[in-house]
Amino acid sequence: MSEKTSKHSSNNVDANLPLVIVNPKSAAGATESRWAEIAADFRTHFGAFQVAFTKKHGDGIALAKRGAAQGRKFIIACGGDGTINEVANGILESNPEIELGVLPSGTGGDFRKTLGISTEIRENARALRQGKTKKIDVGRVTFQNFENETVSRYFLNVASFGLSASIIENVKSTTALKWLPHDLIRGKASFALSTLQEVLALEFKTVRVKMDEKEEKQLNTINFCVCNSRFFGGGMKIAPNAKINDGFLDIVNIGDIKTAKILLNAYTLYLGTHLTLPEVKSTLAKEIEVFPTDKNEIHIEVDGELPGKLPAKFEILHDFLKVRVPK
Repeated sequence: MSEKTSKHSSNNVDANLPLVIVNPKSAAGATESRWAEIAADFRTHFGAFQVAFTKKHGDGIALAKRGAAQGRKFIIACGGDGTINEVANGILESNPEIELGVLPSGTGGDFRKTLGISTEIRENARALRQGKTKKIDVGRVTFQNFENETVSRYFLNVASFGLSASIIENVKSTTALKWLPHDLIRGKASFALSTLQEVLALEFKTVRVKMDEKEEKQLNTINFCVCNSRFFGGGMKIAPNAKINDGFLDIVNIGDIKTAKILLNAYTLYLGTHLTLPEVKSTLAKEIEVFPTDKNEIHIEVDGELPGKLPAKFEILHDFLKVRVPK
């Protein structure tokens, strides 16, 4: 699918119009089947726009960069958290003065929850048309990719390693539930099965951590989360006190905790009450460096994607991205 006008009639670029970057595979493929309906509803309550569709992983970054090169002032991501992350990365790598909009059409919706963005198309369209511009913080992580090159990526929600990365890795590789009839059901069941498998095989990792100007320390971790926003993993309130424009990252470390206790207390992650557990520690920092203590690879996840491994440096970029939010 190529870039088109909102009426899908030509390939003429009008840089004065907002560009909507759509991931048709989001919401387990429902975005593609419902796009004509979504577009008509959105246009009625928002106005004219142009659209570009992603075809593969990484296209959101490339399309946002192309939009920036065309002189766009407003780029809207239509999809889930992965799509929003890619579009934000494309904007920030090109021109941070471009404003990001969010048209949610995913299964998780962690970023939209943080900003209070509606999933109802008409309400969302009106908010994007009449909303206000807000500057938010962005996390940046510099790490080793799987070709052992040092690269960087921006994140809006959470970057982490440990159990969360292992679960995502398991979800992406599992074929046990291919027989289930619907993508969305299969996705949720796969996530639940992968979570159980990883928790039952749980082992803590030992890493060296340096925060800001403090002394480097060694710690054990089941899951180490560097949070710009409050939510990750499709609604887990991992950092209940995180603010998206306070100039700090919220660090949440789930230490050496027994399997049974994790299973019994899993619900606290959705309530945000897990910080009361003695094995869970949290703090604020602006810069965090993490190093593995042995030769075993420790993979990191960034807004739900798996781009590489430790060592990694996480830092906060204050008021770095413009986002359209409801008034």
